[in-house]
Amino acid sequence: MLTSVFISVILGAICLLFAILYKQNTSIRISLGIIGVVLLFYGGYGYGSMNPIAHIETFDTGNKLQVKYPVTDVQVISPVDGDVVKCRILSMGVYPETHDKDIWVLLKPSDNKYYPQSDYTNTSYKESGKWQVVTRFGGDQGESYDLVVYETNTTASQFFSETISKWKAANDYEGLTAEELPSGAIEIDRVQVTLESNCRGIH
Repeated sequence: MLTSVFISVILGAICLLFAILYKQNTSIRISLGIIGVVLLFYGGYGYGSMNPIAHIETFDTGNKLQVKYPVTDVQVISPVDGDVVKCRILSMGVYPETHDKDIWVLLKPSDNKYYPQSDYTNTSYKESGKWQVVTRFGGDQGESYDLVVYETNTTASQFFSETISKWKAANDYEGLTAEELPSGAIEIDRVQVTLESNCRGIH
C-alpha cells in the first residue's frame, strides 16, 4: 500500500511536470495536468489514511512547590494541596535518582473509589529525577479529589495497566475499591484538590 502511494505521487509529479513543459498540444497538457493532480490527491489521501495525525490532548498545570534538593523521597510538586484545578492537568513530581519502581497517580473522588491515571505509556513518565502524568477529572464543579501517588512493583503496574485497558474497551470507568488495590502498590504521597468547573462527560 505504501509503495503504491509513493508511485502515485511520483507519477502525479511527472504528469504535472510534462503538462508544464510540453508546448505542442494544449489538450494533452490539460489532460496530463488533470491526471497529475488526481494522482497527487490520491497519494496524499492514501498516506494520510495510513498515517493519521495523532490527537493532541491539551491540559493545564496547577500551582507548583519549590523542590528541595537533594530529593530523598517520591513526592508531588504540582498540583499542591488545596489547589483548585481544571478538568485536565499535568501532575508532576520528583523522585530520588536511585528510585527504580513505577510511579502511578490515582484519583479518589467523592465516591471513595480509585481511578488510575495514565498517558500512552500507562505509568508516569520518569526522567532525570522528575515524573509526570496527564490527570483527567470527571466530576462536578466544587467536588474534592484526593490525588494519591503510589510506587508499584511490576505486578501492581500490570494490574493498573490491564484495568485501564479493560475500562477503555468497555467504555465504563467503574473505579477500584480500596480492597481491590494490589498489595504491590504503596502510597507515598497525597494531596487534595477541588474542581474549578463541571468536568462530567467531557473526556
